[in-house]
Formats: sequence, structure tokens, C-alpha cells
Amino acid sequence: MHEMANIVIVGGGAGGMEIATKLGHQLGRKGKARVTLIDCAESHVWKPLLHEVATGALDIGIDAISYRGHAANHGYHFQQGAMTDIDREAKQVILAPINDEKGNELLPARRIDYDYLVIAIGSIANDFNITGVRDNCVFLDSTEQAMEIRSMLLNKFMRYASHHQLDDKIKIAVVGAGATGVEMSAEMHHAVDQLRGFGYKIDSSLLEITLIEADDRILPKVEKAEISASVAKELTAIGVKVMTNTRINQVTKEGLHTSEDEFIPSDMVIWSTGVKAPDFLKEIGGLESNHINQVMVNQNMQTTRDPAIFAIGDCAACPQEDGSWVPPRGQSARQMALMTADNIKLLLNGKPASNNYVYKDLGALVNLSKFHTVGNLMSFIGGGVMVEGKIARFVYTSLYRRHLIELHGPIKGTLLMFAKGISRIVHPHLKLH
Repeated sequence: MHEMANIVIVGGGAGGMEIATKLGHQLGRKGKARVTLIDCAESHVWKPLLHEVATGALDIGIDAISYRGHAANHGYHFQQGAMTDIDREAKQVILAPINDEKGNELLPARRIDYDYLVIAIGSIANDFNITGVRDNCVFLDSTEQAMEIRSMLLNKFMRYASHHQLDDKIKIAVVGAGATGVEMSAEMHHAVDQLRGFGYKIDSSLLEITLIEADDRILPKVEKAEISASVAKELTAIGVKVMTNTRINQVTKEGLHTSEDEFIPSDMVIWSTGVKAPDFLKEIGGLESNHINQVMVNQNMQTTRDPAIFAIGDCAACPQEDGSWVPPRGQSARQMALMTADNIKLLLNGKPASNNYVYKDLGALVNLSKFHTVGNLMSFIGGGVMVEGKIARFVYTSLYRRHLIELHGPIKGTLLMFAKGISRIVHPHLKLH
């Protein structure tokens, strides 16, 4: 009997989950391949929602998806662990030991066999080797980091409210005015409004939020400058101080120093600028990588040095025919994942991985919590169409609905979306527990 092929996906973000689900349905359930997903965490949270986790506006108990439970229901297997290396000769992924909170080893280092490997690790913020960033900033790259920020924010709010120190503001600086930084700045004001529901005498005047961007406008990657202007206006209206053309050259416990010798005092610095792949990916297993640790791939997402290994999403450097590179966007990660699944199926059938990825910018949407939603749709067609208000909010919500449908199917995905919405209406303060 022919032995089943082992397909291993490392990274349970949106791209990793979608390719594991698709291959689980089409191969795993039918006994045509053994599909395994590996991730450090126990559950999946859609990355665009991490800023809501960080402010307490989203409860991971409601919105997180258990990898083990999802794997059991969708034809693939799950292994918890952190990849540390790839043994290409033996075709094995090497996982670090798992320890408890006291450092006691629970699981030793493991090796997972693969015939085809997909690296879907995602990206992290880039500190650009700026002095003090790693020691004095918090980041928003994972659920664990989002929960850390949430705990820090809530502790500050509670302490100020309980001691009635309303004359002292909490100074928070957000470095990087991409979608994450912009949405985080707005969501913090919403968090204050929610806390009032517990009887704490606090309001948004307690916060002094400064959003800092090195470019000449916020949302610099969004093609339409009108969107940047609209978002900047809304942020200013709710009390966020927006600073553009501002470069940080040092971060201390007291605040930030700019290249113009200006000092910005801060009680907390959230670093959300720049994109790079995690450091451990640099030349992992002898694979080719670029200056920001992305794994170099061909247009069919096969790595340049090993056709049995694919890389997708933010951790992959994928060239385009015009000489450009695919930008690190959620839409591209999803599209790469679905196409890579098709290429792996071709290889299993003895055919070449002939599908090539061509990036088309479908647009961008920015949601400022309850305050405003604005964006641009179908950017690849004549610059796209700008939308805002209820229409933009509907489209923004639809992106999450589509993700749930990809993971659970159209019926269950829609029901889950409905159930999550109802839970927030019936228990409006549950999300802050």
C-alpha cells in the first residue's frame, strides 16, 4: 500500500488555517494525505482583531478558535510547538521543547516528518535596531502580546479610577500609523467608554494618546490620500494627537526621543511600525532569505532552494513580473494559501506546481472602533472606490465573516458570526472581564 504523504503547515494565522482547512477537507478526510498544522499557541485569533483583544473590546473566550477542536472537525492534525529549524535532508521540522511556567519540561524537542512543508509564520513589527525599543515597548504581533497590553491598560485605568487621580493623564504613544496603529489608537478611547459601564469615574480625557508616523501622512501604504486625511480628521476629533514626519531614534522608560531632538513623554509605548519575518527564519534550513528575514520564493510559492518547501504570507518574499514584491497584506496571505493548496495537490498527482500568484490590490479598510470606518475597494481598477460609514463598516465586517466561512463552511460560519454578535449585545460588558 502506498504510504500517505505528510503535509505540514507551520503557523496558524489566517493563511495557515485556511490552507490546513482546505487540504484537510480535500485530502485528509479522504485518506489521501496526512495534514498537520503546527503553532505555538492553542487557539487562533484573526490578526486584524488583535487590537480589540488588546483593549478588551474582544473576548478571546468567544472569538478564539481551538486548533485541536478545529483540526478534529476538519480532517487535519494539530501539534503545538515552536519551529526552531528545518532538517531538509531528513525532511523534518524541528520543534523546541515545551516548558511550564516554572521552566519544567513538559514535552521534549520533537521532529515532525514532512513530504511537503508550508511556512506560514507571518510577520512581526520591525524595531530597526533603534535603541531601547525592545526593552521599553510593547508589541502587537500575537494574542499573548495583545493580552499583555490589555492587562497593562486595564490596570492603569483601574488604578487611576480607584485613586481618583483624574488630574493625571495616562500618556500612551503608538509608533506606526498603519492600520494597526490607527485602529489601536481609536479602540483605546472606546475601552474607556466601556469601563464607565462598571461604575468607574473615568472618561476619554484620562487618556493622552499620541500616534507617531515617520511618513508625511498616516496610513502611508493606502493609495488614496483622501482616506488618510479622513482618518486623521476623525482621530483628531476624538482627541488623538497625530504626529507625522516624526522619526524615533531612542526609546527610554520615560518616553521617546525623536531625530529632531524632541522628547515625547509616555507611560506606555506600543510599537506597531515596520514589518519583518521573525529572526529565526533567517536562512533557516539553508533556505534563501532577504534582509527582513523573509523566505525567498518563486511565483508559485515554492522556495528558491527547495521545491518541497513553500512559504506564504508576510514571511514570504514573492516576486511579480514587473519586478515588484507582493506586499505584506492579509488579502495576499489568504490568496497565496488557497493557491498553494492547489499546487500541492498538483504535485501529489505527479504534475508541476504550475499556478503562479499575481497580486491584485482589492483595497483597504480601516475601522476606528465605534467612531468611523473608511476604506478603498478594488484598488486595482482605476484606483478603486472610496467608501465610508455604514457601507464601509458592512464590508469590514464581511471580511471577518468570509474568514469564518473559509474555516467552518457557509452555514456554520454565518451562524458563528451571528452568535458572536448576539453575545456582545446580550453581554455588552463580558468582553472586559
